[in-house]
Amino acid sequence: MASLEDRILAGLDAEQRQVATTLNGPLCVLAGAGTGKTRAITHRIAYGVHSGVYKPSSLLAVTFTARAAAEMRSRLRELGAGAVQTRTFHAAALRQLQYFWPQAIGGSLPGIVDYKAPLITEAARRLRTNADRATVRDLAAEIEWAKVSMLTPESYVAAAADRGQPGGLDTITVSRIFQSYEDVKTDRQYIDFEDVLLLTVAILEDDERVAASVRDQYRHFVVDEYQDVSPLQQRLLDLWLGGRDELCVVGDASQTIYSFTGATPRHLLDFPAKYQDAPVVKLVRDYRSTPQVVHLANRVLAARRPEPGVPDRDIAWPTPLELIAQRDPGPEPDFIEAKDDEAEAAEVAARIKKLLAAGTPASEIAILYRTNGQSEAYEQALTAQGIGYLLRGGERFFNRREVRDAMLQLRSASRTAADESVPQLTRDILVSLGYSNIAPSGGGAVREKWESLSALVGLADEMAAARVDADTPFTLHAFVTELEERSASQHAPTIQGVTLASLHAAKGLEWDAVFLVGLSEGLMPISFADDQAGYDEERRLLYVGITRARVHLSLSWSLARTPGGRAHRRPSRFLDGLRPAGSSRTQGTARAAKRKALAGPPTCRTCGTLLNGAAERKLGRCGNCPAGYDEAVFENLRSWRLQIAQANSLPAFVIFTDATLMAIAEANPGDLAALGLVSGVGPGKLERYGDAILQILGSA
Repeated sequence: MASLEDRILAGLDAEQRQVATTLNGPLCVLAGAGTGKTRAITHRIAYGVHSGVYKPSSLLAVTFTARAAAEMRSRLRELGAGAVQTRTFHAAALRQLQYFWPQAIGGSLPGIVDYKAPLITEAARRLRTNADRATVRDLAAEIEWAKVSMLTPESYVAAAADRGQPGGLDTITVSRIFQSYEDVKTDRQYIDFEDVLLLTVAILEDDERVAASVRDQYRHFVVDEYQDVSPLQQRLLDLWLGGRDELCVVGDASQTIYSFTGATPRHLLDFPAKYQDAPVVKLVRDYRSTPQVVHLANRVLAARRPEPGVPDRDIAWPTPLELIAQRDPGPEPDFIEAKDDEAEAAEVAARIKKLLAAGTPASEIAILYRTNGQSEAYEQALTAQGIGYLLRGGERFFNRREVRDAMLQLRSASRTAADESVPQLTRDILVSLGYSNIAPSGGGAVREKWESLSALVGLADEMAAARVDADTPFTLHAFVTELEERSASQHAPTIQGVTLASLHAAKGLEWDAVFLVGLSEGLMPISFADDQAGYDEERRLLYVGITRARVHLSLSWSLARTPGGRAHRRPSRFLDGLRPAGSSRTQGTARAAKRKALAGPPTCRTCGTLLNGAAERKLGRCGNCPAGYDEAVFENLRSWRLQIAQANSLPAFVIFTDATLMAIAEANPGDLAALGLVSGVGPGKLERYGDAILQILGSA
């Protein structure tokens, strides 16, 4: 009979086996989407533990989401290495901070802020600065970026010179609010999640006893999704290592989609130079997707070219990994052009209904979009077809009442349960809460409750099947322990229903069928991507979306926002050369419009004379020429602006000046991309007010 170590290595391909058997020293794993990176590193850890190279308590595996950490923990448990610590950076740092705070600082650790918004609102109020909800959200994101980039309020101003204006505020104002926010936290004895990392770094730098204690415990480190490491996280990792090189990193620069949070692939790309003896193993065999999906994903990255007329700031584009499909062939990706958003959503829902009829489970279908605001049309279209769905980012699974009740009953039963089938015990216990083997025919709350209980039964079946060959029996107590760990990390089991999610939220997930929707200029790439780095990130985001699909892939866009609206939209530039020729009836591109706007001195579009002053340039005509807009539209825009200004206690001109409203009325843009080209409509205002403005223009 093969040894346990041999069984751990069985089934790995040549590159995965190289990862699993390289146990000492630095190791860099470049792993493309769907290439089995989690399998490779969990088998590496388990092989190291069972061969005696690793002591389970001396290895720390770090990833970026609680869900990913929980999945890794479950796999390690199945491989007999459940004692290995698998945590997010924040969870690992918080545990160390809680343990060492009394001896390093003294007293109790301050409370941790769950939401920054109330404190930022108070910080702005102290400075007599009005900040609406959208501005507070933008400020929270900017402060988080600054802190993970290890910037202070003072150093922020210079570092953020080219980051635009969050919430429409200049860098000096943001810096002052940043400092005021830190003061509010100090006054109320709070710290935030970024402070957890910063304070851990500070203690490790300042107290050699603490640093020595941490380094004595952890001798080996594994970091997953290394392309998403921020400067602050890298600093913490360096302190954990203390100059040692027992580090395995895994990542893919082509899946860097969180740069706005401070993530950078620089650490991954520089790893071979930093550790010159480190082996670099490339995982390129794609086990997830069909050759047709893989081919399209490769082409999206290969088609990258510098964007004409935009700042590049010497942006590097590392050579992407070229994936090699391992699955059998499947259908070619579909490209869908719809006349408007409503028609696009209806067509997607109709195709999903056909997939369901053909046997694809609803839980294996996803609709992915660029912004959360796009979900409503698809919710309505799926409802009209009688198709259930779940919105990622909605109520958390383990917070649902029926799930909490189920866990209570399972926990109580686990104390006296006999040595019986865990799946059958789970079914018997959950019957009292409304579970049955047959789904209810209706919808609403009854169906949602059944779906939750069914997901728990499905997880029991899945775990029992995975533990068939395990050395220890699968008990109800083990199942309850798994549920409690999943609850702590919000690692929910699969629920039947079509998934609606943003492209960012879909990272790390996969489905049999994926619909990438709203792929038009202004949404993909998003309208506020205005330099090479921004366009590159948007291309990577589309690549991530494509690689979520196993078999069926549809890419769609619409020509107009509303039924009967003007067909001003065009498909995403990233689809050029990929979609069928002649699939779009629109003329011109947003890029051409930008280049035209930048060419030569501004002249009146009516009489051709040179324009004087900002107002004339914004309107594109001189003061002597007649207005080219509908007065009723202009007045509707002014009325809307007044309501917004009064609701937020702001002067009306802070929302938009009259000249900008005139320019909007004259341009009469049909979508966000066109609206973003109007002078005076920056990225922040476009995101905050864009949909409302288009609604006013569309109803005129």
